Amino acid sequence: MLNNRRAFITGLRSTSLSQNEKKFLKKYKPWGVILFSRNIKSFKQLKTLVDSIKKIFDDSNYPILIDEEGGRVNRLKKLFDTRIFTGKFFGDLYVKDKSKFNLYYRIYIRQISFILKNLGININTVPVLDIRRSSSHNIIGDRSYSFNKTVVSKVGDFCINQFKINKIGSVIKHIPGHGLAKSDSHKNTPIVKEKLHQLLNKDFYAFKNKNCFFAMTAHIIYKNIDKKNPATHSKKIIDIIRNKIKFRNILITDDISMGGLKHSIEKNTIKAFSAGCNLVLHCNGNIKEMNIVAKNSPKISKFIITKTSQFYKVIM
Repeated sequence: MLNNRRAFITGLRSTSLSQNEKKFLKKYKPWGVILFSRNIKSFKQLKTLVDSIKKIFDDSNYPILIDEEGGRVNRLKKLFDTRIFTGKFFGDLYVKDKSKFNLYYRIYIRQISFILKNLGININTVPVLDIRRSSSHNIIGDRSYSFNKTVVSKVGDFCINQFKINKIGSVIKHIPGHGLAKSDSHKNTPIVKEKLHQLLNKDFYAFKNKNCFFAMTAHIIYKNIDKKNPATHSKKIIDIIRNKIKFRNILITDDISMGGLKHSIEKNTIKAFSAGCNLVLHCNGNIKEMNIVAKNSPKISKFIITKTSQFYKVIM
């Protein structure tokens, strides 16, 4: 049952479940599992891993996530190569030839969705709605569709809709906008100095009114809104996400083991829930850290049960 699960998503260490991981999944019942390149050796192996996870929960629709953006972020690269299909590739195509864009991106998403469904994966953490900046850190770079907020928004809408048609969930990221960051939040906490009205006009604009079940937060301090807390830990930023950007569905943190959050794993978990995030994401597969996250994650709320039930209707 959904309401027996806890409000976190966990990574795994390797290509099959260890005995400790099996015990962990049975005991703490995370809302979902996220997969990385380290978990993938072959199509058959990955299908076996996914099936073994779903068997524990007796749920064929149990949430299995992956970052399959194309370009640099291609977790399935051992199975096939999508390096040329960056966000920039599709954003540029949208500007140059909308008819060709519609055809190419539709076919691309259909094929990715077909592979994911055959593997048992039902959520892809796309689209990246961060606006590219030439002066910013390359952690986003060509993962972004464009320098132009309207292009990012329109291509993002197309991506969300096409994955929904193909019965794969999507996750807009990194809300409320990572494009201005001048450092990599995997290692440090970026600080953005622009004022709220500037952010609402451009970076936050790309995330507005998206028909998506999930969004992933940015580990970024927006200095003129909250001097102390990155978005993942900021009640002020999450209030803006909910009431100005108008994202009302499930809010997932970016990986709380990243260097962009400066507290302990325990405190990072607690502060994310206190700020208003619905699900905490922990990716590195460290069983000690996984236990800390699990113990500090509440049981799934009525809000998430309702939204997840709607998601199930889409992917079934």
